[in-house]
Amino acid sequence: MVALSGAGQSASQETAATGEDWDLVRDAKTRTTLAYVTTTPGLSIAMRCTKGSYSALLVGLPEATRRTKTRPLQITFRDEEQKEWRFNVTTDRSGAVADFPAPLARELRQGGRLQIVVPDGAAPGRNLRYDLILPGSGAAIDETLRACDRPLVDPRDQELDAIGEDGLQVGMRWDRQIRPRYPVNNYADGFAVTTCVAQPDGKLRDCVIETEHPADGRFGAAVLSAVRSASVAYDGDQPTAPRMMAFRVNFIMR
Repeated sequence: MVALSGAGQSASQETAATGEDWDLVRDAKTRTTLAYVTTTPGLSIAMRCTKGSYSALLVGLPEATRRTKTRPLQITFRDEEQKEWRFNVTTDRSGAVADFPAPLARELRQGGRLQIVVPDGAAPGRNLRYDLILPGSGAAIDETLRACDRPLVDPRDQELDAIGEDGLQVGMRWDRQIRPRYPVNNYADGFAVTTCVAQPDGKLRDCVIETEHPADGRFGAAVLSAVRSASVAYDGDQPTAPRMMAFRVNFIMR
């Protein structure tokens, strides 16, 4: 996928991808299942499961600057409302991986019109807009989700809109913040994005590593180990039902 790069320079690009489903690649040696589609502007979109780690990749975006670590993209699926999705810049500066790949995959599997706005993508102060028609994926994307034990339908997707930029819902705050230890690996940095269900007593349950990078860095495992001692508190009345939350942990070797 890294080789499939080369974004166009116009402020608006349109294409129609052909085919009845996304292309599917299986690699037993690396334990990878990959579903991808390539569009005529040079933008490739892929859903990938590698050794139980799930990720969503965009390849062929305008190159990000060296200092850029994350890039928010405005995405509109079909006739739905435009929403902001956070992506993380990869080693290839024209690539990006999504914070929430499984919810993104469940949207993309339906196919149809997809609009992606890249802030400052055409030039400083000038956004780049991709306007695409993608095929639905009744098998390929589903296979990547199953390979990583991700549900094809997840009601927790509907709760993502209620989560603020800090990962907490209104009235929630950290009581004991998560403090994971740096895992043993060969990487100088990495990250893991996690969703949890916060109980009324503040304890965190049913935590899921939504994505981690690099995939074999064991950053997600470090977060899941540390989350057992973390907790949240509530301002005002204590809730009577569990509430979803999300957080991102950045690992940097000093």
